[in-house]
Amino acid sequence: MTHKHGKRYRAIASAIDPAAEYAFREAIELVKKTATAKFDESFDVAIRLGVDPRKADQLVRGTVALPHGTGKSVRVLVLAKPPKDQEALDAGADYAGLAEYIEKIQGGWTDVDVIVATPDVMGEIGKLGRILGPRGLMPNPKSGTVTFDVAKAVAEVKAGKIEYRVDKAGIVHASVGKCSFPADKLADNVAALYQSILRAKPATAKGKYIKSIAFSATMGPSVRVSEASMPAGATT
Repeated sequence: MTHKHGKRYRAIASAIDPAAEYAFREAIELVKKTATAKFDESFDVAIRLGVDPRKADQLVRGTVALPHGTGKSVRVLVLAKPPKDQEALDAGADYAGLAEYIEKIQGGWTDVDVIVATPDVMGEIGKLGRILGPRGLMPNPKSGTVTFDVAKAVAEVKAGKIEYRVDKAGIVHASVGKCSFPADKLADNVAALYQSILRAKPATAKGKYIKSIAFSATMGPSVRVSEASMPAGATT
């Protein structure tokens, strides 16, 4: 069955040449123009990498603090024993506790965006792996979500720290803000993500590391971006 795009999508897609690569700033402006849905669309980035994600030593993943946040309110659950649970709530966590939340998750509740846990309770959380793993919610020391410093972890996530990882097709997908953000703020956020991905290049990756880059609004067409125009050093 062919998917037919509506009139709105066809009108905005006609402004973009799918074969062309646009300069970094121009691509941001184009995506902002194509964000005409009735809600504030996310600004999405897709970067195809020259890695083999099936090999453990080429699994690109990391975290990055977006300078201007994501524009979304992030719901955080902290799994910890007293007094760490109270410390988390004081730092702005939406939920904190242990046994009651483990029980709720086992019952199918996953109504949060990020889960932080203290190292001493990871043994109990291991049994939730089947539920949390596929949803990308499993706390992980590499992403800073397994820590005794729960207040710092909550503050960072609330301020716009995001986690990214390459998918099976070798692509990193991330939302780096809202299309209503000023272009300069989106540029800073994209630059922070891009530079983090460059730093995460595996030593074993052969050939060209960045294969292609595209920006899009949630409901908009993809805009290809020229790698040469990307801010690879300090943001300009």
